[in-house]
Amino acid sequence: MAKDWNTRTKLVHEGIRRSQYGEVAEAIFLTQGFVYDSAEAAEARFIEKGEDEFIYARYGNPTVRMFEDRIATLEGAEDAFATASGMAAVNAALTAMLKSGDHVVSSRALFGSCLYILEEVLTRFGVEVTFVDGTDLDAWTAAIRPDTRAVFFETLSNPTLELIDIKAVSDLAHAVGATVVADNVFATPIYSRAIDLGADVVVYSTTKHIDGQGRCLGGVVLGTREFIRKTLEPYLKHTGGAMSPFNAWVMLKGLETLDLRVRAQTASAKALATALDGHGRLARVIFPHLPSHPQYALATTQMAEGGTMLAIDVHGGQPAAFRVLNALRIFTISNNLGDAKSIVTHPATTTHQRLNDDQRAALGITPGLIRVSVGIEDTADLLADLRQALDHA
Repeated sequence: MAKDWNTRTKLVHEGIRRSQYGEVAEAIFLTQGFVYDSAEAAEARFIEKGEDEFIYARYGNPTVRMFEDRIATLEGAEDAFATASGMAAVNAALTAMLKSGDHVVSSRALFGSCLYILEEVLTRFGVEVTFVDGTDLDAWTAAIRPDTRAVFFETLSNPTLELIDIKAVSDLAHAVGATVVADNVFATPIYSRAIDLGADVVVYSTTKHIDGQGRCLGGVVLGTREFIRKTLEPYLKHTGGAMSPFNAWVMLKGLETLDLRVRAQTASAKALATALDGHGRLARVIFPHLPSHPQYALATTQMAEGGTMLAIDVHGGQPAAFRVLNALRIFTISNNLGDAKSIVTHPATTTHQRLNDDQRAALGITPGLIRVSVGIEDTADLLADLRQALDHA
């Protein structure tokens, strides 16, 4: 394919594998296994399969491979492996390369399930994990050791939208030979520069913006061909975290409109954040490209736009936040994000409820905090809905 194409063209055409029928839409190869012309051909494929040869759907599938090729091109990665969910991608990216005695440094501001993998799963098998304030470069410097094997962070944290200085942290990690694993969901592939800035491995929950319409679970791990095929693939093909062909087809269709949707959502998110900043019923409005964001300078350097997410902190704590949530007419209460429909979440009682009060406080997750995922509805309607709901606070 033409590598000089712009993003929207790549998102429609990159990675297509057409069958002998010459279909326009990508085909769904809904099959678990594949047929060989002879016993000798089966033997040869198990010894060394070619680029367009497949063995078993857990190892790879033509529809899944189309999705992997397309998103790898978008991200600027050499290769990709699609997984059954975003958490399967996070788990595999870390577990595939770590062993007992290894040391990992991670940002403390993480989605609850990511924290579980680092705090509970990896440590259970003898991996030492050190958590730091991800915004503090001195903390990263102090925590990264000569024996650190990997660092992990969300480039834009869930739900308080803290940024990690990807280049600075990557430089610190690479100085001791550590692998940088970045969860880039909130930044989206459209505004991503994680690999350019030094990340070795990038992870997405494709359930979010890539599907973008609340249909299917999925995830993807991107990186060098060496990491994807020699480290990650053996782990995933034997542990069974592969994406289904149908879900891969849904993700391919999602990629076609990803740039259009994300840019429209981002424009609305910025307009909402700007209009609500300073509202009398809000303690704060968090949006990376608001000048009031404490990391505004980094955000405008590292992200071309502020993304589709914002957070509002309602005066009056949980009771007031619940009154706002229950008064909304357009926004849907759910724990998903990146959807075409606008969604609101109360992190303290849902996505981050397993954390204790002190842990939530350390992350800035107050009882009044509402995470807002902005969809593609009319911006004026969304703003009016938020304003009338805040009147109930």
